[in-house]
Amino acid sequence: MTRQAQDDAVQGLRAALGFLTILPVNGGANFSPKAMVPFFPLVGLLLGLMVAVWDFLACLIWSPVLVAVLDVILLAVLSGGLHLDGLADTADGLLGHHSKARALVIMKDSRVGAMGLLAVVLCLALKAVALAELSSDRFLAILLVPAYARGSMLFALRALPYGRKEGTGKPFFGRSFSDSAFLGLFVPALLSFGLGFGVLLLHGAFLAVSLGMVRFYRRRIGCVTGDMLGAMNEIAEAIMFLALAGRSSV
Repeated sequence: MTRQAQDDAVQGLRAALGFLTILPVNGGANFSPKAMVPFFPLVGLLLGLMVAVWDFLACLIWSPVLVAVLDVILLAVLSGGLHLDGLADTADGLLGHHSKARALVIMKDSRVGAMGLLAVVLCLALKAVALAELSSDRFLAILLVPAYARGSMLFALRALPYGRKEGTGKPFFGRSFSDSAFLGLFVPALLSFGLGFGVLLLHGAFLAVSLGMVRFYRRRIGCVTGDMLGAMNEIAEAIMFLALAGRSSV
């Protein structure tokens, strides 16, 4: 790898960290959608590592149920609530008999409606309960799920057009989406084999949510927005934690 390629990679990672987290990396000064997208799963891996270390230490003091709730809170805080906001707006816009134009207007509204609030509460509750049930390979599961969840957004970026003339997500759609953007998934994919049989559950849940959400978005309004990408991340996390929790309870 050349020096320039190394510098570009570092800038892309910093930009992704600045965009997807509250970590003080000054990523906003280097906002480059094309450069940052391949690093989405790696940002998730870093977030997962931070939560997994916290979880390990906290379990020495508190019960798994309390720690699971704290894990969910920490993950939301580290992400700056970015994806939860997207989940709320998406639920308000799409979970109703609205036209495409009306749904896009609703998702743009900063106010949270009943469907949005319900979606956020249920998603957070599901993640907390699933985390409380995790026993097998708990550290590795918490490490990997946020990485795969952020990787799920790549499928929608690749498969669907952007739904607005302007918006936070528009810069990510300005150029053709290369297959190289998925390279960031290689690291969590390699680590996932440490789960043993659980790797099948993780990958099955990941593909089901990623492809299922893309199909739903395509059939519902034929496009995607930044809010809808955030919703994919939150739903993917919940379903993958649920799948791995099911393995722990067997």
